[in-house]
Amino acid sequence: MGQNGNATLEDANGIPDGLTKIKTHAAKGRDVCTDDSGPPIKANTLEELHSLQKKKSASSTPRGTPKGAVSPLSEVERQRQQMQSISASLASLTRETGPQVIRGDPDNQKTAVLPKIVFPVRPNVSDSALKLTHVLYNLSPAELYEQSIKYEKGSYITSTGALATLSGAKTGRSPKDKRVVKEETSKDDLWWGKGSPNIEMDEETFLINRERAVDYLNSLEKVFVNDQFLNWDPEHRIKVRIISARAYHSLFMNNMCIRPTPEELEEFGTPDFTIYNAGQFPCNRYTHYMTSSTSIDLNLKRREMVILGTQYAGEMKKGLFSVMHYLMPKRGILSLHSGCNMGKAGDVALFFGLSGTGKTTLSTDHNRYLIGDDEHCWSNNGVSNIEGGCYAKCIDLSREKEPDIWNAIKFGTVLENVVFEEHTREVDYTDKGVTENTRAAYPIEYIPNVRLPCVGPHPKNVILLACDAFGVLPPVSKLTLAQTMYHFISGYTALVAGTEDGIKEPQATFSACFGAAFIMLHPTKYAAMLADKMKKHGSTAWLVNTGWSGGSYGVGQRMKLSYTRKIIDAIHNGSLLKANYSQTPIFGLHIPDNVEEVPSEILHPENMWADKKAYTETLKKLASLFKRNFENFMDQKVGNDSKLTEAILAAGPQ
Repeated sequence: MGQNGNATLEDANGIPDGLTKIKTHAAKGRDVCTDDSGPPIKANTLEELHSLQKKKSASSTPRGTPKGAVSPLSEVERQRQQMQSISASLASLTRETGPQVIRGDPDNQKTAVLPKIVFPVRPNVSDSALKLTHVLYNLSPAELYEQSIKYEKGSYITSTGALATLSGAKTGRSPKDKRVVKEETSKDDLWWGKGSPNIEMDEETFLINRERAVDYLNSLEKVFVNDQFLNWDPEHRIKVRIISARAYHSLFMNNMCIRPTPEELEEFGTPDFTIYNAGQFPCNRYTHYMTSSTSIDLNLKRREMVILGTQYAGEMKKGLFSVMHYLMPKRGILSLHSGCNMGKAGDVALFFGLSGTGKTTLSTDHNRYLIGDDEHCWSNNGVSNIEGGCYAKCIDLSREKEPDIWNAIKFGTVLENVVFEEHTREVDYTDKGVTENTRAAYPIEYIPNVRLPCVGPHPKNVILLACDAFGVLPPVSKLTLAQTMYHFISGYTALVAGTEDGIKEPQATFSACFGAAFIMLHPTKYAAMLADKMKKHGSTAWLVNTGWSGGSYGVGQRMKLSYTRKIIDAIHNGSLLKANYSQTPIFGLHIPDNVEEVPSEILHPENMWADKKAYTETLKKLASLFKRNFENFMDQKVGNDSKLTEAILAAGPQ
C-alpha cells in the first residue's frame, strides 16, 4: 500500500514504480556477486584484520654504526637481554637463577614468538620455576587503561578521561610500618632515635620480606615492569625499576617518574634501584620487627625497596624520595621537599611548606614557569626536579580555585579513591565517602606553563611558608642566614584541631626540613648544605605566614590570598629588598614597613590584635613551643662551622 492506502504499481520484474534495479556483476569465471564500493582489504580473516590496527613505531633517533664500533643489537637480542635483566631482578636469593620470563600479555597469543628466558632442566626444581611469568614492560597509558579496566575491580574511566582507581584498605601512607635496614655501609650516616622517621630492621628480616614479595610476584601470570629515571639533571639522574602486580601502580609510576625515550630504554641496562611492590600480599606478622600486616622496607646497601600489605601508590613515590634524600647528599647535592618556579628573567624561587600552607598554590603562578611542585635537588648545576609528574590533593577541588590541576585531570591521569556519579562518571570532589585523601597523579607536562626540561639556575629566593593559626607571626619577614637555618630545621606550621565543648584552638606542628617523614640524615646535615649553597649563590630567605591575622583561629581572620600573592610578587621582583625593616620582639624577625598593594597595618601582627595582652601571651606561648621542639637538635653541630651552630641557636625566639 502507498502512503495514502493506495496500491503501488510494480513492473514486470516486481520492482516498485520509481525505483531502479540494483545492478551487480559477477567476477569473471565465477557466479559470485562482489561489492565494488571500495578497494579490497589486505586480510582474509578477522584476526588478520585486527592485526592491521597496530604497528610498531620506528626509532626516532638515527642509530648508525660508527667506524670500528660493534654493530647494534637486533631487536630480538635487545629484548632477550632486557628479559634477562628483569629475570635477575625477580630472582630469589635462595635459587641459582631468576624465573622464566616472557615479554607480553598472556592473553595475546602473539607473545609466543617473542623472546623469552627459559633455563635448562635442573635437579630440585620447584613448581614455580616451571611456569612462565609474562612481563608487561613500560606499557603506554592506553595499554595500562585496558589492563586496569579489564582486570582490576574498581577501575573506571571518568567523564574527563582520567582513570579512577581504588587503593584498597590503605588510603594513605603507613609511616609506622616503614623500616630501614641498619647495615654497615649506611648505619653511621643515617639519623636514628628520637624524632627520626627511620625505624631499624636487620638484613635477615629484610631478605625474608624480599623473598615473600618476590615469590608472590613470580606466582602471578603477569607482572608490570617500569624502567624510568629520577632527577631531570642528566649528570645526576638515577635509573629505577618498579615491579608491580597492578596496572594502577604501573600507570601511577609512569606519571610520577621521568619517562625515558625508546632510545634511552635501549641503553637502560641494570637499574640503580629496584622496588618490589607486592602490596596485595601481606607480610608475616610473626616475622621479627613486624607490627602489622603492612611493611615498607628499604635496604640502601642492596638498593632495593619491598612493599607488602598496602596498595597505596604514594608509598612508592615517597619511598624513592627517601632514597634520593640519602643518595644525593652523598654526592654533595641537596635534596629538598619543596616547590620551585622560575621567572621569565631566570630568577628561581624555592617554596618550603607543610600541608595547608599554600606551597602548591603559591608555587603555581601563571606569570612564572613551574619547575616542580614537590621534590627537588640543588647541585652545582642549579636546581632540578626529581620527578616527572605531580601528585595533587583533590578534596574540594574546583575549576575556580585550582584551574591547572582541574584541567590536568584528563586521559592518562590516575584518580585515587574519588567518588563519581554512577551514570555520567562525573567526579564529586567534595565527597569523602572513601577517604579525605583523594589524589590525582599526572605527568608534569599537563601543566601549561611547565619548564621542560625541569631544571633551572641557582635560586635567588628561598621562601619558608607557615600557616600560623596562633596569629602572631607577621605576613612576611626577611631572615638572616642563621634564622633561615633555625626555621628550616624547625619546619613549623599550625593545624586547627577540634576540642571538647566546641572550643577550637591551634596546634603547633613541627616537621624538620619541612619533610621529616622522608629525610634519611640528621636535619642539621641538610641545613648545613642549604647554608653553604645560599652563601655561595647569594640567595635571600623569607618567612611568609599564610595563616591568621588579628587573633588566633576562632577570633582572627585567615590572611587574604590576594595579599599573600602580592607579597610573593614583591619577593620575586626584588622590590621587597628595598623596603625599610624593623625587628619584632621575642622572635627577632625583620618586618618590611611597606609592601605594594598590601595594607601596611597588617604587616605588624600586634596592630591587628584588639587585645594586646592576649597577643603578647600567645606570642610567648608559640616561642616556648619552638624552644621545646628545638631541644631535639641542641646537641648537634651544623656543618664544620661552630660559629654557625652558635648563631643558629641564638636565632630562635628569646
